[in-house]
Amino acid sequence: MSQPEDARRRPIRHRGPIALRGADPANAGTTTDQRLLDRRGDSGFVHTDPWRVLRIQAEFVEGFGLLAELPRAVSVFGSARTPRDSEYYEVGVQLGAALAEAGYAVITGGGPGAMEAANKGACEAGGMSVGLGIELPFEQELNEWVDVGVLFRYFFVRKTMFVKYAQAFVILPGGFGTLDELFEALTLVQTRKVTRFPVILFGSAYWSGLIDWIRDTMVAEGTVSPGDLDLLHVTDDIAEAVAVIQAADAAREQAAAEPPPGTPVPDPAPVDD
Repeated sequence: MSQPEDARRRPIRHRGPIALRGADPANAGTTTDQRLLDRRGDSGFVHTDPWRVLRIQAEFVEGFGLLAELPRAVSVFGSARTPRDSEYYEVGVQLGAALAEAGYAVITGGGPGAMEAANKGACEAGGMSVGLGIELPFEQELNEWVDVGVLFRYFFVRKTMFVKYAQAFVILPGGFGTLDELFEALTLVQTRKVTRFPVILFGSAYWSGLIDWIRDTMVAEGTVSPGDLDLLHVTDDIAEAVAVIQAADAAREQAAAEPPPGTPVPDPAPVDD
């Protein structure tokens, strides 16, 4: 008796952009990130790690080359575990569509759940739908709504792409990975590594506990400034989220058109009597 087709399919493994099938006993259950960071007490650094710089460099080059000609873009984050019948999955679809209609490409992690929803909305609305995947111990394909996608080996390279090619972050409800991207963005804005970069938390019911903790614990203890709360914009309205992004874009364009501080102002032309 023959097996169902799905049971006969061999799983796909990824090594960066390379897709492999079949067993991989040498690296079973590990990822490139893990093999880089989780090495202890061996001579790997001397004989192997310096060569990894070339692979890391290649990932940056590949990402820059793929994304350099993107239109204005917004990175959307959220849980890979968001089910398709969830309220926030539908929100993700509507958000992706609204961003596409406003002229933005939508960048996600390329996975399922909220990421798939935002990619789907952008794709169905005729916009550019981008997925930046990552090599994981449990394989995760780019979702079917990604138009332009790349799979990275290293989280830190992927994170650079999320920030470098986006005008804003919109954060849907998510877990540790979503929080990681959220606080990385906040740190970059707080330290002025990036400017006029909106960080929008979508879903006030989900995020209210975090906001309360930042205000009542972090601000109260003096570990962040009261004004740091202003780096976050919380909303339940898609149109408001898009408007915040557009306003930041307008401010950025106005600042770019103004002369740098300290630029000499030319004397007025003499007027003949």
